[in-house]
Amino acid sequence: MPSRLYVLSASTRPTSSGRPLARWIAELAAARTEFEVTTVDLAEVALPFLDEPEYPSTGRYAHPHTRAWSELIFPADAFVFVLPMYNGGFTAPLKNAIDSLYAEWQDKPVGLISYSAGPSGGAPAIEMLRPVLDRVGLRPATPTLSVPGIEDLVSDGAFHATPEFTAGAQAVLAGVAELALEGAGVRAGA
Repeated sequence: MPSRLYVLSASTRPTSSGRPLARWIAELAAARTEFEVTTVDLAEVALPFLDEPEYPSTGRYAHPHTRAWSELIFPADAFVFVLPMYNGGFTAPLKNAIDSLYAEWQDKPVGLISYSAGPSGGAPAIEMLRPVLDRVGLRPATPTLSVPGIEDLVSDGAFHATPEFTAGAQAVLAGVAELALEGAGVRAGA
């Protein structure tokens, strides 16, 4: 049975180059037999900044927007976060989206794909995100992909991949698939 993979676009900017990249990642993932793919755009989710009266670890959500976010995320078996780098870090909306939930993330694999206009490809954002993922129990896949010069790779609403980016994205997806399979085995044996 394929894993339910959610490809999450972490930018809320209306002109984000990450959306075409996330769509491309979702297409690559959908072509694989291991995944049933859903795309999630944080701009469309429009989650308010954490405003719950209780800690997310309690799972007692008072607001409809948080309950809807929980209901959207809970069924996922795995994720790929497609994230921009802003000023050396990851986005506040992504941090908010992660912080708003807790149990929904537990022991699920996540692939990390960053991008930036500059030469780093957003790699520092991935490194900054790792401790947050660890705290909420997400399991990052070992291969990551960082895409530099994103604006030169997007035109007419599409991401134009090089062979190197395609190989890198496939490595991330393979890493997520492996972790999802391991997790399914652990859950089946429990």
